[in-house]
Amino acid sequence: MASTTTNSRGTPARSSGSTPAACACLTALAGVTALLGACSGLYVSPLAPPPYQVEVAARYDATWGALVRALARENVPIRAIARDSGVIASDDFIAPIGVYADCGRVGSDLVEGEALVSFTLFAEPNGTWTRVLMNSKMRTHMQRKGSSGKLRPTPVYQCASTGRFEANLLDAVRELVKE
Repeated sequence: MASTTTNSRGTPARSSGSTPAACACLTALAGVTALLGACSGLYVSPLAPPPYQVEVAARYDATWGALVRALARENVPIRAIARDSGVIASDDFIAPIGVYADCGRVGSDLVEGEALVSFTLFAEPNGTWTRVLMNSKMRTHMQRKGSSGKLRPTPVYQCASTGRFEANLLDAVRELVKE
């Protein structure tokens, strides 16, 4: 036979230790969390493209000089440059989302605003040609959902390269090695 305990008023006491107020708070918290999740929309990140790779029809020295000049023309801040190993790393710089960076969607709205982008270039001689590989790293700096609203620094979303910066830079390099 099960025994029950009673409180001072003679009503059965709860054995679980939870009060009606605690249950109501937990239920309300769960409801608010579900509501906020439904309103904010699902974040869909862009697919990251593979590293941008191209062969330049020029020797290493000419290609290296053209890379440095092209980056200077674009006013890209350089964090590290090592000609002997063929590495150039840019510092973060701000670019409009949609130009160099694709930062995905929140629900049905595109993420818009500004992105912090950086690139690492690797150049290596390949006979009379030079192989150039570019890796990108991008994340939102100030963004909003869709085209209305205030730009905000949070949350930070990872972005993927659109390939435009890489293509434009290597087109400039090809032109500069012809000079």
